[in-house]
Amino acid sequence: MGRTDSGERLIAAPPAAVYGALLDPAALEVWLPPDGMRGRIERWDPRPGGGFRMVLTYLDPTGGPGKTSDATDAVEVGFADLVPPERVVQRAVFEAGDPAYAGTMTMTWHLAATGGGTEVTVTATDVPPGIDRADHEAGIASSLANLASYVETAG
Repeated sequence: MGRTDSGERLIAAPPAAVYGALLDPAALEVWLPPDGMRGRIERWDPRPGGGFRMVLTYLDPTGGPGKTSDATDAVEVGFADLVPPERVVQRAVFEAGDPAYAGTMTMTWHLAATGGGTEVTVTATDVPPGIDRADHEAGIASSLANLASYVETAG
């Protein structure tokens, strides 16, 4: 059993808007990359059993922080479960030669309606040991802030 990392944020938008941003490839390219990265979706199949491939590029690759190359993290993401507008479950596998990044990490995005919008909780289970917990949780928080900005300004 691997490690679990998580994050949460109240987003001032209805669950349907947040769910839509989780399943729109153009939106994902904008909000999913944490600060210091940009993303590109290379394949897209939004259904249970489908998925996508995303390449995340470090804006400053000094020191070679990437898992796939000095400047990139490539990840294959499968959709394990889609329950509109409440939950998206993804299974992510990083393309990396280092066994510390091997394995399948499950990301569960849970959306709950509140009086002020949507409480979004992200839980990452079976996080590969090569991913630093503090960095990962900071990345989750950054992605959630980007998601909030994206859907709050779109509405």
